[in-house]
Amino acid sequence: MRMTDPLYALYARRLRRQLRDRQRGGRLPEHIGLIMDGNRRWAKQMGMASPSLGHKYGAEHVEEVLSWCEALEIRHVTVFVCSTENLRRRGDAEVAFLMRLIEQVVADKLAGPDARWRVHIAGTLDVLPDSTAHVLKHAVDATRDCATGAHVTLAIGYGGRQEVIDAMRELMTERAEAGESLTDLAASLTAEDLSGHLYTAGRPDPDLVIRTSGEQRLSNFLLWQSAYAELYFCEAYWPAFREVDFLRAVRSFAARQRRYGG
Repeated sequence: MRMTDPLYALYARRLRRQLRDRQRGGRLPEHIGLIMDGNRRWAKQMGMASPSLGHKYGAEHVEEVLSWCEALEIRHVTVFVCSTENLRRRGDAEVAFLMRLIEQVVADKLAGPDARWRVHIAGTLDVLPDSTAHVLKHAVDATRDCATGAHVTLAIGYGGRQEVIDAMRELMTERAEAGESLTDLAASLTAEDLSGHLYTAGRPDPDLVIRTSGEQRLSNFLLWQSAYAELYFCEAYWPAFREVDFLRAVRSFAARQRRYGG
């Protein structure tokens, strides 16, 4: 079904109406995590000259997906842009292309004069090119006073295990400087203590994590924060991820009985 098809539009309206009813009952997610997988495979499927072009279409698609979240009043979104593994395993030319693309999309779409989302970064900027780190830092500063109440976190140069290690290291350093021993820390340590030192400190944990491309794994994404998240796996590649796919994922979440580990 094409997105211009009247039946598609009718179905999308029906899904939105269903979700508005769920929204009144407080059953929509407050925070969605997005693993935007399948860019290169989509480009290959479309017969493009370079698989890297899939990254271009995928990056430009983020703004549209954020607009769908905004329409449902979902105020927190975390997008898995680039993992530390991506930076190590991909070729230099592909990584350079991806970094330039990130710089362009962040500067033009997320941190422009019409910015509607406050930008946060999760990851280690030191592993990124200086130009990319500069653009990301500028986006954080430029959107700091965004008044819409919407927050988008870009997980870039990110690894979930490394995040927990960094949080623990920071917490231990903080307690040591306060004169506390390791024995004291071990005796008093709580999950909240560690959460306060994560890259995402101060923002809610994701309620729903959506991964595109049919793969069914988290790939080191928000491992601590997603302990009780609902997971949704979509067959569509990220650049082909449609609004109805998104609405179905949110509808699936709204229909579930959350157990929080039970």
